[in-house]
Amino acid sequence: MSENLIYLIPCLGILGLIVMAVKSAWVNKQDAGDKNMQELAGYIADGAMAFLKAEWKILSVFVIFAAALLAYSGTIHEVNGQQIHSSWIISISFIIGAVFSATAGYIGMKVATKANVRTTQAARTSLKQALKVSFTGGAVMGLGVAGLAVLGLGGLFVVFLKMFNVVEVDSDQMKTAIEVLTGFSLGAESIALFARVGGGIYTKAADVGADLVGKVEAGIPEDDVRNPATIADNVGDNVGDVAGMGADLFGSYVATILATMVLGQEIKVTDSFGGMSPILLPMVICGLGIVFSIVGTWFVTIKDEKSNVQNALNMGNWASMILTVAASYFIVNWMLPDGEIDLRGVSFTKTGVFMAILVGTVVGAIMSIITEYYTAMGKKPVLSIIQQSSTGHATNIIGGLSVGMKSTVIPILTLAGGIMGSYYFAGLYGVAIAAAGMMATTAMQLAIDAFGPIADNAGGIAEMSQLPPEVRERTDNLDAVGNTTAATGKGFAIASAALTSLALFAAFVGIAGIEQIDIYKANVLAGLFVGGMIPFIFSALCIQAVGRAAMDMVQEVRRQFKEIPGIMEYKAKPEYEKCVAISTKASIREMMLPGAIALITPVIIGFIWGPEVLGGLLAGVTVSGVLMGIFQSNAGGAWDNAKKSFEKGVLINGEMFYKKSEPHKASVTGDTVGDPFKDTSGPSMNILIKLMSIVSLVIAPYIAVNGENSEACCEKTVSEEVLKCNINGKEYTCNSKEQCDSILNAGRKSIDEIKGAYNVDGSHSSLSFAVKHLISDVKGSINIDSGYVNFENTPGVKIFVQLDMKSINTQNEMRDDHLKEKEKFFNVPKFQKANYEASVIEKNEDAFSPYMYVAKGKLTLKGISKEVDLKFNYKGSTEQDWDGKKMNIIGLEGETTINRNDFGIEGGGSSDEIKVEVTLEALNEIK
Repeated sequence: MSENLIYLIPCLGILGLIVMAVKSAWVNKQDAGDKNMQELAGYIADGAMAFLKAEWKILSVFVIFAAALLAYSGTIHEVNGQQIHSSWIISISFIIGAVFSATAGYIGMKVATKANVRTTQAARTSLKQALKVSFTGGAVMGLGVAGLAVLGLGGLFVVFLKMFNVVEVDSDQMKTAIEVLTGFSLGAESIALFARVGGGIYTKAADVGADLVGKVEAGIPEDDVRNPATIADNVGDNVGDVAGMGADLFGSYVATILATMVLGQEIKVTDSFGGMSPILLPMVICGLGIVFSIVGTWFVTIKDEKSNVQNALNMGNWASMILTVAASYFIVNWMLPDGEIDLRGVSFTKTGVFMAILVGTVVGAIMSIITEYYTAMGKKPVLSIIQQSSTGHATNIIGGLSVGMKSTVIPILTLAGGIMGSYYFAGLYGVAIAAAGMMATTAMQLAIDAFGPIADNAGGIAEMSQLPPEVRERTDNLDAVGNTTAATGKGFAIASAALTSLALFAAFVGIAGIEQIDIYKANVLAGLFVGGMIPFIFSALCIQAVGRAAMDMVQEVRRQFKEIPGIMEYKAKPEYEKCVAISTKASIREMMLPGAIALITPVIIGFIWGPEVLGGLLAGVTVSGVLMGIFQSNAGGAWDNAKKSFEKGVLINGEMFYKKSEPHKASVTGDTVGDPFKDTSGPSMNILIKLMSIVSLVIAPYIAVNGENSEACCEKTVSEEVLKCNINGKEYTCNSKEQCDSILNAGRKSIDEIKGAYNVDGSHSSLSFAVKHLISDVKGSINIDSGYVNFENTPGVKIFVQLDMKSINTQNEMRDDHLKEKEKFFNVPKFQKANYEASVIEKNEDAFSPYMYVAKGKLTLKGISKEVDLKFNYKGSTEQDWDGKKMNIIGLEGETTINRNDFGIEGGGSSDEIKVEVTLEALNEIK
């Protein structure tokens, strides 16, 4: 059944792309208006494509360089008898993720620059038709992003399952298959970072430049054809709010699913999908989210000019969310097994998983509502900024900053409640699946977000084309709603980024082998503080970049007004392309340093100071980044709508004020300050925290804590005379082998205190083994039948253990029967028992070994006896009443390695060496 399901997932992505193509074709068939409108739209389209081409030239170099680095350093796995570098596969996965992310941005940009002028033309007939065209254009973007994400992730997962010949969920093959998928997510988020930052710098440099010279100095309206920066401003709407937002949510979508898959791989369940249900569940839910987003688009319609456009969009959004949540209930019940599910010591049920999905959906909805309250016209926060505009520019700025800071309180409490609630219902898996539930309707959410800039562009074209007032009124109606949806979309994006980052953080901790992050450690605390600082320097660089680029834009616009006679009288055409070129060059140049900080910092911290300090860094980045993202996005949105409120007139202290009034000029200043907040640095926080988490997840296998050597590990320093020891997390330095040996053995029990003979208790003893098969380890166990321990038996056998070979168990009945019955393997019908006996016990001379003693003995297996050394530790003793008798109980723990060829055991694709671990519990009655 799982075979069919894994193929269904990419098919759902293909379905989304098919519907996208149909809607795109419909948009292209709509009337594009008169020649003048098409000419203006052509300027916008050419500028947008020029930016994409310039960005792609730089990013292609980055992608090739980053892919080469990923390919150079990595691990080797054996696949179908051939050794393959998993790093090469991660590298290819990275390239595919980058290409898919760039393609998603291209699709959105292309349709937005087609839909804008068609929306303007549709607005000449009716508001209903204008909404249909603009929203359909947005739906193309949404379905393109979601479809490519599900197709890419689901398709690669199928390929990697086949490539690594995955049979068992908890096998190394499955871990490797999911590990290489992180490359896809890294590629997607890398492109998203540069698209968001570069696009944000572009759009705000043009916007600020156009506003400062056009509206403030020249006194001409917004989107006036005489303003040389107006085309660049309209291009920026597509570059930042379409391509940037699309890449952002594409990255979140992929990262959320991947993080849930990583955690799902740790869960062991018995189900109808070969134990894969926790891994497949997030992909299935997001795939169904595409279907219900398509259904949701059917609800977005209005009857006439008086209909509420916002209500129509809300109807579609709520329909898709409710249908997805309802379907999730049945999907969870169908896929997950009954009974308790365990992840990292936390038990939960499938009902808890559904409740976590519900929590994530509710958190996303609440975040959007809260964001709307703080940024929408007519609401108290925006009205407070309007009132403060009456006393000047400074008080407007103060009011906006205050609103932005206060707007963090309820969202953070909501996120905290969502995290605790989802964890309560289903542990860390619940937190991850909550994020997946929130992101499931990304197609619909992005359709609503992309509708905004299309409507904004449509209004700009109407203004530049000097169309009748009723056309501008209709586009302004759509634009006003678009501003609200853009703000709520940013709230949704930061909420999804927060939960996604937490899920990625949990996945990183698991792969890196960290049991806890101790902030009492100075280096971890330092990492926490450095992480908290990064969003501030990142924001500063983004805002500084906008300021520098805006200065260039202002100077160019002033130059054209001064040197090109007739612009203000409509007798001469401005040189639009020069302003477009300024924004393009500035955005490409300025996006490099912030991007480098996000990508390189985790690598430096991780490889120099280790995973625990890196964990502290991620915690600091996430908390600080979420707060900065909410603050900047909401402050900027509130400033923007405070300015827009003056277009219809506002009442301040009993007096009406309109555009060009002094309070309006103060609001323009506030909006100009808020522009880089809400469209550059604020939204970039989402990608910053996700990207740093994903980079950490990618490098986690290379910086992971080695659990096998965590008890004691020593290495030689630069000076061959000095040894460094790490024992249970504490570092020691010793000057000789004897001193190091003393440190290693400190706190361990000596076998000298064991007196008399002890009988091995088979029910509380165990033998486990592991053998490399192709690229993974096959693990199993054999019951200990009987035995004894007598270290005083001199001369004589000191350790004797008998194994019941009929009890071989590798968690696969068919394989177990194969191993038992075949003569070339263990031939159990003939050799039902195996023995190990050791007559010599020595102190371990290896100063770097975690074991204190070595038992030198013989293993008899299949009638063949070979010398085998068992390294072991004495774990101590205790007294216990046992069936009315007072017993002394001792514990031994050790390991060894045997060569299967020594005992006539054939390989069948397995390695020669078999690792064996033994735990013995032995009893002695106290007389």
